[in-house]
Amino acid sequence: MTPSLAHRLPFHYAWLVAVVSLIAVFASLGLGRFALGMLLPAMGQSLDLDYQEMGFISTANFVGYFFAVAVTAALVKRLGKRNLIAAGLVIGGLSMAVVSRADSVVAVLFAYAATGLASGFANVTVMTLAVQWFHGNVRGRAQGIVVTGSGVGIMFTALLVPSVNAELGPEGWRFSWSVMTALLIAVAALCFVVMRDTPDAFGLKPAGKKTGADHAATFDAPDPKHRARVIMRLGAVFMMFGGSYPIFVTFIVTDLVTERGMAESDAGTFWLLFGALSLLSGPVFGTLSDFIGRKLSMAIVYAMHLSAYLLAASSFGPWALYVAIVLFGSSAWAIPSLMGAAVGDYLVPAQAVSAFAAITLAFSVGQIAGPFLGGILAERSGDFALSYLLAASMAGVAIVLTTFLPHPPGHGN
Repeated sequence: MTPSLAHRLPFHYAWLVAVVSLIAVFASLGLGRFALGMLLPAMGQSLDLDYQEMGFISTANFVGYFFAVAVTAALVKRLGKRNLIAAGLVIGGLSMAVVSRADSVVAVLFAYAATGLASGFANVTVMTLAVQWFHGNVRGRAQGIVVTGSGVGIMFTALLVPSVNAELGPEGWRFSWSVMTALLIAVAALCFVVMRDTPDAFGLKPAGKKTGADHAATFDAPDPKHRARVIMRLGAVFMMFGGSYPIFVTFIVTDLVTERGMAESDAGTFWLLFGALSLLSGPVFGTLSDFIGRKLSMAIVYAMHLSAYLLAASSFGPWALYVAIVLFGSSAWAIPSLMGAAVGDYLVPAQAVSAFAAITLAFSVGQIAGPFLGGILAERSGDFALSYLLAASMAGVAIVLTTFLPHPPGHGN
């Protein structure tokens, strides 16, 4: 892509960056993380995994993600955002190729940890692009578009995995990982061609109009103590999401197939519904937060998650599961988009990568603990009810924590 072509587009180039960022999230998270939930039943049968080992596999991915988050800000300074995103996707694709050939839980653990590392490089960096490319009045909408990639990935695996397994049998999961390997390599090339770190690369200004928060962030960078307090509070809220959502998305399909007797094809339809609903979560709540504020939007999302987890833990019957999937799916990826927008509200663009990396470290701690504890609870109790209740408790804590978030500079919301 050349500057002259960027200027001739009938829309601001920032929106093309947002769409390609969506595709990057589809690859790095939609496939690199959320495909596991659909693949676990077949992998468990093939590799003779118990619930605890399944939880460990999910945790290994999050451990890799944690280490990526810890070094992403430094790598961005050295490599640049576009290069790190592309490199992360290539590493992710290669690690998935190793997973496809694994013949033991140990091999899967190490390979899937590398997938998590790669996902962290790509996703954390992608989530900071909007701070540079969009002004505050449209930043929430842009972040909402970006996180939709996770839902697209879920829908893709809901269609891919059951059809492949129907053709190839219990070992079909290996082919599915191979397909995703090729997709990640292709997306890496697309990101390298289209993305740029800032609009300055094409002589452009950010999309949208400057808000009071943009002016405040530009001219009144927060002092270090205030910045630290903001990051700690955002990190605490984000940690609760990191701890709660992986329990649901990692185990729900396994729960349906192994504990509730649902056919894998029907579970795929259930997973497809979840993915389709989640497409709305980022754009709807991102846009809503541009009007009612990030704090209130986060509280609404966590209340929906709390209700979903409680219904999943209940014994009310199939209807409760479908209501749970509607509640969770329609708000699934709102929190990451709201966090990405909130960082841009509170801090100057130059601080965005390090700040988002810091709160994502807290998020990653939750991701490591959630499926680890959820898997142990499921193995000890024989079902997933206690695991879902653990997720519900974290969502409840998050609702309380959102009340302690300060108002952004230049905002009334």
